[in-house]
Amino acid sequence: MLQLFLSFFKIGLFTFGGGYAMLPLLQDEIVRRRRWATDEELMDYYSIGQCTPGIIAVNVATFIGTRHYGKAGGCLATLAIVLPSMIIITLIAAVLARYMHNEYLTHAFAGIRIAVTALILNTFFDMWKKGVKGYFGYTVFALAAVILFFFNLSAVLIVIAAALTGLLPGIARRKKTK
Repeated sequence: MLQLFLSFFKIGLFTFGGGYAMLPLLQDEIVRRRRWATDEELMDYYSIGQCTPGIIAVNVATFIGTRHYGKAGGCLATLAIVLPSMIIITLIAAVLARYMHNEYLTHAFAGIRIAVTALILNTFFDMWKKGVKGYFGYTVFALAAVILFFFNLSAVLIVIAAALTGLLPGIARRKKTK
């Protein structure tokens, strides 16, 4: 359980930019280093985390902790991933008002935003390669993207619709075998 805490604390400590920025760190730590989940399982956790209230990375930490160590593991992983942010935000809030308009700080945050965008883009391409396959996958992706970008529909509804759409090939195959 100590390794669980330290792993998620590290992810929380070195992530700037919110839940999506944590995705590359989660993938590296959870899949590659600890082998607590496969890439496919982590993508499933991302998907479920997107549909449930809260930050995706926090939800993923809760899922992983609970899966491996029960309720106590879920609570511990959740605490570990949010604790660094709580500590850092408390420290920053104490001094940020005084330095918010500092030119160097402004430029530093601009650089961080650019790096976070690159991390998110890298995760997007990794997830694309593993999750979007074949004509059906491209079609569902395109429809989800159009609905998200042009109709501003809730991400939760889009994920639910995509899940239901994902059932269609299985239903069609089942009808053919009868």
